Amino acid sequence: MSITVYLAGEIHSDWREDLMEEAGKNDLYIEFTAPVTDHEASDAAGDQLGAESSQFWRDHKSAKVNAIRTRALIDESDIVVIKFGDKYRQWNAAFDAGYCSAIDKPYITLHSEDLVHPLKEIDAAAQAWAQTPAQVVEILKYIAA
Repeated sequence: MSITVYLAGEIHSDWREDLMEEAGKNDLYIEFTAPVTDHEASDAAGDQLGAESSQFWRDHKSAKVNAIRTRALIDESDIVVIKFGDKYRQWNAAFDAGYCSAIDKPYITLHSEDLVHPLKEIDAAAQAWAQTPAQVVEILKYIAA
């Protein structure tokens, strides 16, 4: 079975590459999609719509342009994996989890054990919680079998 998996969340580590590499080792038929992970490019997503005098409005326009991509890719996916990192607060990841929950899209959270309490509501709506990309791949192996 072929599935599409959207890799949401934290962009400051190579967890996506680790997960895709592990999936490749298992000959899984998975198409992976993701947000723009270049932070500067993401922040500039709305710049083509014109310069702004305020950082708020620049961020506002870029967030809307990024949301077009994010919503389209989440809508087209079969499953979403949402990574919450330890270093930065990923408000976008929390928003993606809420969106998945609202549209009844299955998602897996990926985070360390020390984030269990802060993410309890997000984990409660998830179909699974994993601590490593390898654990996510084990779930995907079962689903794609």
